Amino acid sequence: MSEDLRSKSGEQSIEETRQKKMQEFKLSYDHNAIRGDYDETPASRMASFSDESSVTSYSVDNTSLKRKKKNNEINSYSDSDTRKRIERDSKKELKQQRKEEKKIEKLKAKRNRRIFKLVWLSMVIILGVMIAQYILIGVHDLLAMNRTDNPHTVTVSIPADPTLDDIADILKDKGVIERPAFFKLYAKLTSNVEGFRQGDFKIDTNKDYEAIINYLQSNVNRTDIVTVQITEGMNLLEIADSLHQNGVITDVQEFLNECNSTRFDEDFAFLKNIKNTDKRYYKLEGYLFPDTYDFYLGEEPAAVITKFLNNYENKITLHKERYFGQKEKTTVAEEAKKAGYSTDEILTIASIIQAEAANKEDMYYISSILHNRLDYGAESGVSQLNCDCTKYYPYRKAENVPDSVKSNFASRYDTNTFDGLPPGPICNPGVEAIKAAINPVESDYLYFCHDTAENGSTPMYAETLEGHEYNLSQIGKAQAEPDYSEWGW
Repeated sequence: MSEDLRSKSGEQSIEETRQKKMQEFKLSYDHNAIRGDYDETPASRMASFSDESSVTSYSVDNTSLKRKKKNNEINSYSDSDTRKRIERDSKKELKQQRKEEKKIEKLKAKRNRRIFKLVWLSMVIILGVMIAQYILIGVHDLLAMNRTDNPHTVTVSIPADPTLDDIADILKDKGVIERPAFFKLYAKLTSNVEGFRQGDFKIDTNKDYEAIINYLQSNVNRTDIVTVQITEGMNLLEIADSLHQNGVITDVQEFLNECNSTRFDEDFAFLKNIKNTDKRYYKLEGYLFPDTYDFYLGEEPAAVITKFLNNYENKITLHKERYFGQKEKTTVAEEAKKAGYSTDEILTIASIIQAEAANKEDMYYISSILHNRLDYGAESGVSQLNCDCTKYYPYRKAENVPDSVKSNFASRYDTNTFDGLPPGPICNPGVEAIKAAINPVESDYLYFCHDTAENGSTPMYAETLEGHEYNLSQIGKAQAEPDYSEWGW
């Protein structure tokens, strides 16, 4: 019995020791779990204490693990109070850290703002000085304050369709301005980018910008003026050629196209009476009044034509002597109406008179012959005007007809082919020819011819064909081989 009791007592002592170890392990494990010193799972840890040797081994390991560095991380085995406390401490520490960081950032931002303000202020001062200097220099040039010491006159040549850059560069090269950029800025602000005239100008170097712009935008100040004389009887092609040779126009075809346009009808009422433009070669033939004109070199064709038409409108007012030597003003339109013709028909008759007559007196006799043929020529066996000056119109002579059409050319104005007046004037007549067309002398003549130029181109008139043939025989002409270019009819 005693051995059995001793045996049970020993077993009980071993069991108590084991229970005590297990309790110590549990307390140690809970403490270390809070610290986060274990990586193994609880099951693996529990399995290691299945015997006494394992408990002993674990006690040694537990003692060494207590020396490890403490860790503040929250372990999943920590209780809720511990976790809350740790979270509060962490948030408080983080908040304090952020507060310190914000304080440092504010100090940095304050310092950066001071530097930025200093740099910005420096830039503003520098820029202000530069702008003030630019404006001051520009204003001096604008008002010509820097060009008053030694003023002189220079000639500037402005090209066709100049740009503002062209104008500024030319003025700078000639010493008229010193600041092209400021000049262009002023022109833009005052809406003077366009309107500069082509040509040569003599301009003083002490003019301000406004005076320069006004000076260069007026043709009145141009010096490249050319005088062109348009003589009575020149046709439109000859006028265009003369203008081109004198440098007034640069494009002959553009000029001719303008002469066939309707752009002048609104400004000149007399052009609205032209109804047969489809049959004419050139609508404005007969209306480019012969005179001496001053044109600018390289002038716009429309401006040239306008000058012609203005002169025509002013010059076609005729003076007819009335009672006691007094003169009464009248117009071509009024006198043409009295004669039973339109203004355009009178100009057509006048153009033939201008081309055929040898002198002023001859104009009135030729006018009489033309009127007689138009009035009763058909009854007398002469239904056509038979004027050689119309044969090759719009060209002067056969040799003037372009080679491209010479072989089959037939003028629509040829009065040797068509009855009555041609569709329009064949040239541009002067005032005397127009007067003769309105007021022919009283006669019964139906024919005329002229002697040779060597004999003074003496005119001869006849009422009948026989009389005309006699006149031709006197100047050596043969009826069988008529040459209208020599006859003049």
